[in-house]
Amino acid sequence: MPEMVALTGATGFIGREILRKLVGNGYHVRALTRKPRKVEKYIHWVLGDLNNKAALHQLVDGADAVIHCAGSVRGSSFENFVNTNVDGTSNLVQAAEHQTIKPRFLLISSLAAREPDLSWYSKSKQMAEQCVINYSANSQWVIFRPTAVYGQGDKELKPVFNATRHGLLPVVGETSNKISLLHVDDFVAAIHCWLSMSVSISGIYELDDGNEGGYSYESIAAITQEVWGRPVRCIKVPISVVSLVAKINLMLAKIFHYAPMLTPEKVKELQHSNWLCDNSSLLNAMPGWKPKNNLRSALPRLF
Repeated sequence: MPEMVALTGATGFIGREILRKLVGNGYHVRALTRKPRKVEKYIHWVLGDLNNKAALHQLVDGADAVIHCAGSVRGSSFENFVNTNVDGTSNLVQAAEHQTIKPRFLLISSLAAREPDLSWYSKSKQMAEQCVINYSANSQWVIFRPTAVYGQGDKELKPVFNATRHGLLPVVGETSNKISLLHVDDFVAAIHCWLSMSVSISGIYELDDGNEGGYSYESIAAITQEVWGRPVRCIKVPISVVSLVAKINLMLAKIFHYAPMLTPEKVKELQHSNWLCDNSSLLNAMPGWKPKNNLRSALPRLF
């Protein structure tokens, strides 16, 4: 078992859960942070960001493994995403390459990287993956592509599921569009399993909850209706309205210098008809891991 793990993105939704799991299982963690934080048992905070090369060298120095969870999901231009997702990943990879004993490297990517022409975000994630693929031939690396991850600290999907408690499921695109889901506990369990393996795996792996055929918005409405015990209707939001709001949001973001979530690029992602995953490769490569939560079993615990 690695004794020291370097972690980026430790203060985000998924990163917090990774950090909690690592510390709970006896790992010592060196975690990157933009703000000074109190010293904690088993956690050494490194002040800096992905553009601070000195901080990154301090982060990975002597680490047995690197888990790169940090990334940007908001931005008003392609360059915004490249700055964090591509340049930041490249900086971290270079820091790892300079170590005498090169650490194992895990990139938390996204299923969106499978569709690099779809949006700024998806393209930047695909480019970040290439940075890791180019990692030294003598080094061990793996890329996880989770689908939509949800759980207690989630700020993106949880509001959607909360709307179903009031009988509504907002839909952008067709109600028959397919998506896969992954509970954060299962995702973190996969990462812990990777760390615990005596023989390291390499390659790109997709992850979801294993629900056969994924979910359509229609099936999500049916599941939430069953769980909440009340009717749930799919409400299609007109694309013209969403697109107009996204354009206005992007314009305002450029004027007032904030990082928007809803942009015309994001609308393309939301409309995409197939966000289905295939777990089989990872299940074969990592037999110690199997997802335990599907939407029906996890939904009551979200609220």
